[in-house]
Amino acid sequence: MQKGNAIVITAGYLDTNSGKTAHGLIRGSERFNILGIIDHKHPGKDAGEVLDGKRRNIPVYGSIQEFINQSPQKAEYCVIGVATKGGVIPDSLRAMLREALENGFHLVNGLHDYVSDHPDLADLARSKGLQIIDVRKPKKFKDLHFWSGKIANVHCPKIAVLGTDCALGKRTTTRFLMEAMRAAGFKAEMIYTGQTGWMQGAKYGFIFDSTLNDFISGEMEHAVVQCWEEVKPDIMFIEGQSSLRNPSGPAGSEWIVSAAANAVVLQHNPPRKQYKDMEYYPAYIADPKDEIELIRMYGAPTVAVTVNTAKMTQQEARDYAAQYRKKLGIPVILPLEDGVDELIPIFRDMIEKSVAQV
Repeated sequence: MQKGNAIVITAGYLDTNSGKTAHGLIRGSERFNILGIIDHKHPGKDAGEVLDGKRRNIPVYGSIQEFINQSPQKAEYCVIGVATKGGVIPDSLRAMLREALENGFHLVNGLHDYVSDHPDLADLARSKGLQIIDVRKPKKFKDLHFWSGKIANVHCPKIAVLGTDCALGKRTTTRFLMEAMRAAGFKAEMIYTGQTGWMQGAKYGFIFDSTLNDFISGEMEHAVVQCWEEVKPDIMFIEGQSSLRNPSGPAGSEWIVSAAANAVVLQHNPPRKQYKDMEYYPAYIADPKDEIELIRMYGAPTVAVTVNTAKMTQQEARDYAAQYRKKLGIPVILPLEDGVDELIPIFRDMIEKSVAQV
């Protein structure tokens, strides 16, 4: 895959959860070479340092014009790096997209609101011979798949990275696990289920929340089977979405039942007591022990818990991990702070015992 040079618009949301698409791209992408982040609140800073204190040599520019004037390299693509409320394109962002087109950038959009549905932007792109890539646009009916049972022919371990809520960092942990296993000498693949996973360059997957419900199980199966048939990996990690109990969009059973996940890694943020953006509703996030039991009832063991440490001090997070490691009898780790290498022996053992290795 040849990388395309890109800038990423965060429009003041780089240091918030709303910038999670940008966060993924800052941490790594095989599809795009990120030359700069456009964020008026952090010009002159390093995007990695703003994100998590780690320098990544990706400068932040105050505007698109500032990037054009100051960057030693040219970019071909402009990526929308924020998740807006309701997935819509507000007027302020729309003005930036128009500016990007006027300056010759192809647009990459992961929002539910398709740029190609805005006539003024679509016409401008067409007049300049530029692409609009609406990542969340559903596949055509003829390209969709029903579940078939072919998942039984996949003989490597399949690990679902689930969470107790949405926006917890499941995609980041999934990518960390894939990278760790590759570094340990194994052939590991990530199955993406969201737009950012595609933007980061994952080859196999589908966009879960823009797939017709009847085809979700089939698209999940198809991605896993295609990956197995083409690459024969030692192990696959499947990016989770939402959570089993999130009332606004429960998800997770398809990973265990339809993709026949052999095991689960569960991501959890201890301070978060209610589901994101639903604090008004009387639904409460389950304790990991309770969630692990529900996952077990669906048919998969949970082999580790990964802790999102947002709104926790380092000491609070480590105390929690130590307490729950003892309580659950499985590794409880901090992936952003410590990495995921501790889990390599678990997956190495699963690979060695899998049918694919016999």
